[in-house]
Amino acid sequence: MDELDTPVLDNHLHLDPVNGRGVEAVAEFADHGGTHLNVLNKPSWNLVEAATDESIFRECFDLTVEITAAADEVLPGRAWPVLGVHPALISQLVDDGYTPAQARDIMQAGLDVAAEYVADGPALAIKSGRPHYEVDDAVWEASNAVMRHAFDLAGEVGCVVQLHTEGGEEFTEIAEWAESEGLPREQVVKHYSNGRVRGPVKSVIANKDDIEDAIETDEPFLMETDYIDDPDRPGAVLGPKTVPRRVRWLLEEGHDEAVHRAHVETPARVYGIDTEATLDG
Repeated sequence: MDELDTPVLDNHLHLDPVNGRGVEAVAEFADHGGTHLNVLNKPSWNLVEAATDESIFRECFDLTVEITAAADEVLPGRAWPVLGVHPALISQLVDDGYTPAQARDIMQAGLDVAAEYVADGPALAIKSGRPHYEVDDAVWEASNAVMRHAFDLAGEVGCVVQLHTEGGEEFTEIAEWAESEGLPREQVVKHYSNGRVRGPVKSVIANKDDIEDAIETDEPFLMETDYIDDPDRPGAVLGPKTVPRRVRWLLEEGHDEAVHRAHVETPARVYGIDTEATLDG
């Protein structure tokens, strides 16, 4: 397929080195014009087991760092690990008999490890958030405490927090929490955003309607598939070809400025990465 004359970043994609396609999915992304990836670790229970201590988090993160390095080898650009703790872990732990406070402490310890991987080099950013489904008040409060801990850590090491949260558009309060913990709101990225999210930077799921909404807001945004690399659900959430295809469509529609915003300007502004300089040749 003809190359696209622009960097193409998928801001949130999972690779599963244990059960999934792994680098084969990355090659498909690259074959369709993709150049850069932010690779999120899958939930610990998908790779190893539900994490209850630092050693399990480290095993999960190391697997993701290794598969991301392999992805880096087949891309014309770069792949970066984004490491963290899936907010649904709290429900796994509570179901296994831990109190919400104990689960909070385990998850915060996992974020401590993720921040260490950022500070020491291999990881670009950390991931946190809160459940996207109904939970009781104690679990909700513990989850918010975990997320605020992520903001505090990210402020210390100088990195982005990618957020997994409930749906909706109004997240200004979360951006304010980040600022109160020392993290600029421009370094808070709402994963799986629609095009009109307020507060954090939008990482827009690569549906045409949502991308068009994001363009209309004239604000910084990123694009993602949330590809989960599960052989039982091969196209979920969106397949690895999707972001390059949407970029091609945007360019055909004359949205060159929006493509530059999503794949060059916003990555530089938010993560401090140069998607043009990191392209081969």
